[in-house]
Amino acid sequence: MDTTSTLIRIYLFICQRYRGRLAEAAQRQSNNDQPDFTDEEVLTIYVFGLIKKRTTISEIHKYVEDHFSEWFPELPSYQSYNRRLNRLSAVFAPLVEEALSEVGCEKIRDGRIRIADSMPIMLAKGQRASQAMVASDRLASVGYCSSKDTFYHGVKLHLVVERRSEELPVPERAGLTPGSENDLRALRRVLPFIEDGVLCGDKAYCDGPLKERLAEDQNLDLLTPVKREKGQKTLPAADKLFSEAVSRLRQPIESLFNWINEKTGIQRASKVRSYRGLLVHAFGRLAAAMLLLALNP
Repeated sequence: MDTTSTLIRIYLFICQRYRGRLAEAAQRQSNNDQPDFTDEEVLTIYVFGLIKKRTTISEIHKYVEDHFSEWFPELPSYQSYNRRLNRLSAVFAPLVEEALSEVGCEKIRDGRIRIADSMPIMLAKGQRASQAMVASDRLASVGYCSSKDTFYHGVKLHLVVERRSEELPVPERAGLTPGSENDLRALRRVLPFIEDGVLCGDKAYCDGPLKERLAEDQNLDLLTPVKREKGQKTLPAADKLFSEAVSRLRQPIESLFNWINEKTGIQRASKVRSYRGLLVHAFGRLAAAMLLLALNP
């Protein structure tokens, strides 16, 4: 799809959705409730800029100013645009849900395979992690990323996705938690809304009593790799094979996280300076990725 068509489709999508729950989330209650430069334009420019691989708000603003000034004649200065964008921070979570509604997924009740996992969004990492303060009073905290073997100050993006044959999986649930929060604790919040089929996770989601309860009450099989018992050096061959099979089932969510990060740079949040900015960064980039997935099936 060419650049102009992409911009038009994003703008139409946001305008159609904004009249409903997005406008309610914006909670615009002022004498300037109908500005010349609309909220829809603010959102469109940000999502479009991300899809065009502009990684910062200043780069997005300059890109639109240089190439689409006739499309957005009331585009304010970068500083004013940045303020407007942060004021719309509460809009981006519902925007993600609206974007997900555009991604098709065949529903198979008992045979559905879902996968749960998390990805760190890093405001600071390494030695700077313990000194960082951005959004620490509201959400961010110090966590550890085992895949990168580093401590970071930031949040975790948690997803529960539905596996699709030979395609990237589709997120069903998405949320942010402090970087220090345990993955299983985060998953427990959404488990009451998940029924039937299979839910795969890594070892962080191991919980024997929980598995039994989900199987009995919600017809949901929670599959995780087998953990070694205390003092156990190796797993029996059958447990190794089972763990490898679960890991293969989980692989698509790793591909999805890598794809989202490649397209939007969601993991790198060192330019974020506030709690609102963090919400814009995390949910805005997730929304852009889901729209990209929907617009380019």
